[in-house]
Amino acid sequence: MAATSTSTFAPVPAPGPRVRIQQADFDVGAELAALQQGRTDIGAWTSFVGCVRGNTPDDAVAALTLEHYPGMTERSIAAMIVEAQRRFSVLDALVIHRVGRLLPGERIVLVAAASAHRRDAFQACEFLMDYLKTHAPFWKKEATADGERWVDARVADDAALARWGLASANASGAVDAGGAGRDDGRTDAGAGAGADAGADAARDRDGGAR
Repeated sequence: MAATSTSTFAPVPAPGPRVRIQQADFDVGAELAALQQGRTDIGAWTSFVGCVRGNTPDDAVAALTLEHYPGMTERSIAAMIVEAQRRFSVLDALVIHRVGRLLPGERIVLVAAASAHRRDAFQACEFLMDYLKTHAPFWKKEATADGERWVDARVADDAALARWGLASANASGAVDAGGAGRDDGRTDAGAGAGADAGADAARDRDGGAR
């Protein structure tokens, strides 16, 4: 599968659901401008952009392929946004996550949160990223000179979520209410596994969770 070009951006949609899963790249400035348009109640925006790491002396990954469950993934992320709105004074939020084959240096995720004050915006954005890394139904496969491998979970991701009072045992291989194990941090964006046990059968593989 050919890598998605970073020079081709997906069009910014009209106002509506703030969750998008897509193969095309995104224009951060255009996305944030669209969210800000016409709003006078927003005093603070925070945003996070995660990129694919690799092709370095310490990291031989040449490409990363992401898979997801259409529909389920969007619903899972939408629920994360609702929870962020419940916990913090969030006026608006956006999550864009790319799928398909990506190369080192390419953008993979955009998370943005808006509030009247910066503290809520910062906390909401960080919360959404921690939730994404442990609960969203994404799977990641690395391509290296030695072949391909599914990415395993990291204990650090579970620990990051725990500080919000939420439990996850993905790195240990345990299954919680959200689903099965998940990725490590091949991207700083990350991706979690939140699929149910029935869906796991459709993605049988030989090495644990993405």
